[in-house]
Order: sequence, then structure tokens, then C-alpha cells
Amino acid sequence: MVLKDFLAISGEAGLFRFIAQGKNAIVVEHLETKKRGSAFGSARVSSLEEISIFTEKEDLPLGKVFDLIYDKEKGAPAIDYKSDPEKLKAYFSEVLPEYDKDKVYISDIKKVVHWYNILQALNLLVKEEPEKNSDPEPKKEAKAKKEPASLKDEKEPVKGKAAAKKKPAKPKAK
Repeated sequence: MVLKDFLAISGEAGLFRFIAQGKNAIVVEHLETKKRGSAFGSARVSSLEEISIFTEKEDLPLGKVFDLIYDKEKGAPAIDYKSDPEKLKAYFSEVLPEYDKDKVYISDIKKVVHWYNILQALNLLVKEEPEKNSDPEPKKEAKAKKEPASLKDEKEPVKGKAAAKKKPAKPKAK
């Protein structure tokens, strides 16, 4: 999922969208109420793009977790974040079986599910386009014009300072 402009602010309910950078704060818009406000430097602001979930192998970005939930639910809302903690843990285990049960708390699972449901309700869950990088080098344009050999010899000589730079250095005589 593309989560670049979505923010979570500690102590504030819901999610926010980044609007602009101010002198001493950032201007944000609450996703659900559409009210704009400021988040000052003292507030703990986290971009959803930078958040990841601990797994037994390596940390998984939140966008990938949202992709897994989206695929499991086929684009529908997830379980309610106010559900019983055991139900939430079981649900999260279905979505991400290898999550680290010692490091990921029930409060973290509630946030992930709640944020997913907010973004899903507002149709803001946009899947990332897979990179089509089959060739390590980008292909060059196939229709490159070739000059006939007769024109290559007739090019104008380089004039000015560029000509002075291109002259070969003369060997010094002793």
C-alpha cells in the first residue's frame, strides 16, 4: 500500500494526511473529519510508511501488512478493533502467522486493524505497482537514427573554448 502522506499522531485519535510544512509545525488534515490543524514539534508524529511489524525473520512494513489484510478480506473491512483481544490475536495470526508474539502487543494489533479500517472506509488503500525490472539496464529507444558515413565526416569543427579544451596536449621539448 502507498502510505507516504498518512500520519499517526501520538495522543490523537485516527489518522491524518500531511498537507504542508509550516515554520514551527506541520499542517495536517484529519482523514475522517476533514478538519485541518497543526502538529507541533513536541508531538510524536509517525508516517505510516515508516512503521513496521516485528516478525520472526525480518520486520515487515505496514504497507505489506495492509496488503495481506486486503487480500484476506478481498478489499472488505477487517475485524473490529474493539473486539476481544484473543479474537484479535487469532485474526492477526491468520493474516501474518510469523509475527513476533513477544514484541507485537495487543495495542499494536488494535492500531493496525483500526488504521486499515479507516483507510478502507475512505477508499485510500492503493496497492503499490510492482516494479517491472526484468532487465537491469533500461532499454534504449529502438528507433535511433543512424547517420550515413558521408555525413559524419562533414560535421562542423568545434569552435571557441570547447575547441581549446579538446586539443591534444603537445609533448614538452627538453
